[in-house]
Amino acid sequence: MIDNQAPLVIEPQDLEKHLSSGSFLLVDLCQPETYARAHIPGAVHLDYAQIVTARPPVMGLLPNREQLSATFSGIGLTPDRHVVAYDDEGGGKACRLLWTLAAIGHPRYSLLDGGIQAWAAEHLPTTTEIPPPGKSRYSAGPATDAVVTMDYIVGHLGQPDIRLLDCRTPGEYSGQKRLAARAGHIPGAVNFDWVEAMDQRNHLRLKPAAELRRMLDALGVTPDKRVITYCQTHHRSAHTFIVLKSLGFTQVAGYPGSWSEWGNSADTPVE
Repeated sequence: MIDNQAPLVIEPQDLEKHLSSGSFLLVDLCQPETYARAHIPGAVHLDYAQIVTARPPVMGLLPNREQLSATFSGIGLTPDRHVVAYDDEGGGKACRLLWTLAAIGHPRYSLLDGGIQAWAAEHLPTTTEIPPPGKSRYSAGPATDAVVTMDYIVGHLGQPDIRLLDCRTPGEYSGQKRLAARAGHIPGAVNFDWVEAMDQRNHLRLKPAAELRRMLDALGVTPDKRVITYCQTHHRSAHTFIVLKSLGFTQVAGYPGSWSEWGNSADTPVE
């Protein structure tokens, strides 16, 4: 049953068994046209823009508690509801939602492995019916240790018990591709392109846990360290945050703003 003991990453067949139970809140972060064409029965649609904010050129910031409270009240979230999130891009948007829930202290959430692609590949039911809007009075909690700031990272550079995990492409990491005023990466960070966690031959599900652990271990990313994930806007790296949590890492945090903040700041060190 989907409850406090539900897996962090849930398979489509397992989710389908509980569609009629009403014990969870299913949230669709697909493109609006994808949702309109076909979505999982009972799923409410959430626009990705509602769970991020910006102070250009810094993007991908965490909205304030009032904004998040209003957003989650608008989809009927309550403290006891278990959220199952999915999207149509391999989990990036869904995982940003799940990281946001972790950031405000909501403990009950899961990722649908492979999202709508895996669901469709299993020939599971879809609908065009829009569920009635849920309304609640949800109160977002203060930021938890799932969130780190630029100042925190600056103050902990080179600390051996912290591992910075850059989830951008190798070109962005090396500085060959520039998406901010400065190119490169945070000193000491290792590169793990977020798409490397996806099994392209299995409808964008996560690769087997043993394979993921081997890949991360080769980078020195181990459960005994506090791992901080970042990308350009903490979209891709939110996916890696959930990957790490699914592998049993307990000291994981995300850096909202990510390179759009670090790379556009004049006095941050760049490697």
